[in-house]
Amino acid sequence: MGNQALSFILQEAEGASLQRKAEIVWRLSVPGILAQISEIIMEYIDSAMVGSLGAAASASIGLVASSTWLVGGIVMSTAAGFNVQIAHAAGAEDPEEARRTLGCGVICSLILSLVLCAVAAALSPSLPVWLGGAPDVCRMASSYFGIYAAFLPVRMMFFLHTGAMQCTGDMKTPSLLTASACGLDIFFNLLLIFPGRRLGALWLPGAGLGVAGASLGTQLSFAVMTIPAVWHTWHSSPVLSGLTPQTFRVRRRILREAVRIGGPMALAQSAMSGAQVFSTHIVAPLGTESLAANSFAVTAEALCYMPGYGIGQAATTLVGQAYGARLKELARSFAWLTTLMSMAIMAGTGVLMYFLCPFVFDFLTPVQTVRDLGVRVLRIELLAEPLFAVSITGAGALRGAGDTLIPELMNLVGIWGVRIPLASYLAPRLGLAGVWTAMCTDLVFRGVLFLIRLKRERWLHL
Repeated sequence: MGNQALSFILQEAEGASLQRKAEIVWRLSVPGILAQISEIIMEYIDSAMVGSLGAAASASIGLVASSTWLVGGIVMSTAAGFNVQIAHAAGAEDPEEARRTLGCGVICSLILSLVLCAVAAALSPSLPVWLGGAPDVCRMASSYFGIYAAFLPVRMMFFLHTGAMQCTGDMKTPSLLTASACGLDIFFNLLLIFPGRRLGALWLPGAGLGVAGASLGTQLSFAVMTIPAVWHTWHSSPVLSGLTPQTFRVRRRILREAVRIGGPMALAQSAMSGAQVFSTHIVAPLGTESLAANSFAVTAEALCYMPGYGIGQAATTLVGQAYGARLKELARSFAWLTTLMSMAIMAGTGVLMYFLCPFVFDFLTPVQTVRDLGVRVLRIELLAEPLFAVSITGAGALRGAGDTLIPELMNLVGIWGVRIPLASYLAPRLGLAGVWTAMCTDLVFRGVLFLIRLKRERWLHL
């Protein structure tokens, strides 16, 4: 959907019925939800492939998962700092400003991602040891994280360009690119994780890299799909195409605004992911099976919250463009509508997962003790799904208006003030169930804070 089409939708939505606005939200959300489903399927298949190698292999990925979230959060926050400005420029029908913002974003993002790459690669040998993993787990975890670090500039360019397309109203192309990356990931994993083997009369080649192959397969899939993402943005986007060498300049005004929007997100994501790292440090002493069950439960839960992130992407686009067009009543309406829709849908996915999770864990791992523990802890957290939806989609709506500082502070209060202290207290007494009880409490607490933030509406008058 090009910017002209989206501008027409905003004009039509102003003063439209609730049903018509819901149709607009849903139409923009579906591509994002489908992309999220593709990613979840990829995570499920990845986990199942690695899970077939044993509990230690699964635990190695779980050990550094929070660290990859830490670095990935910085990548996503940096991209958001520029993409929200692109949404505002598109809403104000100023394509030249949108292109200037993208060009500045490309230069700044490349510089930052190269720094992150160097730092993460240097930390990869010692990070799993500090997190408390067993020696065999640490060796595999180190290789997994080191490969992830090497491809950070590629991931940065992928998320910057797909996010830019979304913020101009093109939800379908980024979704197609993400789904294609997921398909490639499965293909590369089959070639890289397992050794060559015979399947009946057919010989299947394989590198036999194990956990390292899982990481390399995922990163190669993003590397391949970054090429069409950049090409489409620069040459086919109705708003962003037509970039010139002069476009790629660091402009202080754009960089300053990117820091204002993305800076709080990056700092908060770093602190939150640091808390996730600390949580892993709490889980690791519980044993390899608890670490593996924790990793699988996180993967299984993703199926529940993927609609929230899909609708959240639509919320950022709709609120951002309405805000840029100075249609504040429309921005308010879209913020509440997307949040309430997300709550209803995630409540439904939570109920479904409560009954389906035993079958999901049967698919993810052959280890019965890991299955049983994963099902038990996941069912604790599913109680929080509706309010978890508020913190996901509500944050997307607030981000569209450029409101990132207070929401990210609320996230920090929840994870550092509620989850970590409560998990530290409950883990020695209840084991992994105590950690997930703390997680559930934190998500409910943050959901309530986001509802209050939306209700007070200070974000409309920044």
